[in-house]
Amino acid sequence: MRLAALAAVLSLASATAAAAADWRTPDPENTWIIDTDKGRIVVELRPELAPNAVERIKLLTRERLYDGLLFHRVIDWFMAQTGDPGNVDGGKSSHPDLKAEFTFRRGPETPFTPVAAPAGSVVGFVGIVPVQSQPDSHFPRSGDGKASAWGLYCPGVVGMGRGDDPDSANAEFFLMRQAYPSLDKRYTVVGRVVAGLDVVRSLKTGEPVVDANRMVRVRLASDLPEAERPRIEVADTAGPAFQARAAALRKRKGADFSICDLDIPARTR
Repeated sequence: MRLAALAAVLSLASATAAAAADWRTPDPENTWIIDTDKGRIVVELRPELAPNAVERIKLLTRERLYDGLLFHRVIDWFMAQTGDPGNVDGGKSSHPDLKAEFTFRRGPETPFTPVAAPAGSVVGFVGIVPVQSQPDSHFPRSGDGKASAWGLYCPGVVGMGRGDDPDSANAEFFLMRQAYPSLDKRYTVVGRVVAGLDVVRSLKTGEPVVDANRMVRVRLASDLPEAERPRIEVADTAGPAFQARAAALRKRKGADFSICDLDIPARTR
């Protein structure tokens, strides 16, 4: 093979490998598929942020509690709420309420990808979930070698509903239609929409909603036959393409930069 042709082949192989590094397939055990009468919503759950709440969502999904429930409270420029067995605020499943998981402990082993470092903290992603944290410099100064961190309520983020008691989350959850930072550190974050944010934003609004949309079927991808699983890839926030895009946006917006400005691309394979 001529040197020029060999160089072209190697260059193509390198570009292909780099492109592959920019995408990943979400873990089927933590891929939550919400089929609604308006379309499909796919959520990546992140147990690193809230292990007990994520475990509860999986339990109720496997018990089929969510099938057929209404989006009973939907507020434009805010969120869509569902998951209540009685289709009204404040209902419970047969399981006990959950302790609040508004913050979590981030250690060196946590799959966290930073994108900016505002004064005294760092912001980045755990998977596709936006997170703010104390900086790594807190690791050696803390008793457990970790730092405090919490999910940020950007568009598509999924949180657990609750009453006035911080420890009253049970079955309800909500999906953010827009960013709402006043919820940060006040409601447990469990994941973020990978695909279907347009569906979330298309749901009928109201408090309560008249002729509300509903969840038709809710499943974990790992519980579906291989042929029925959504074939979705999501941008790897640690990949070079995403990191370059984040750096460019951060430079362009300067002090106005917000992690909520960063969309996470997804594609169907």
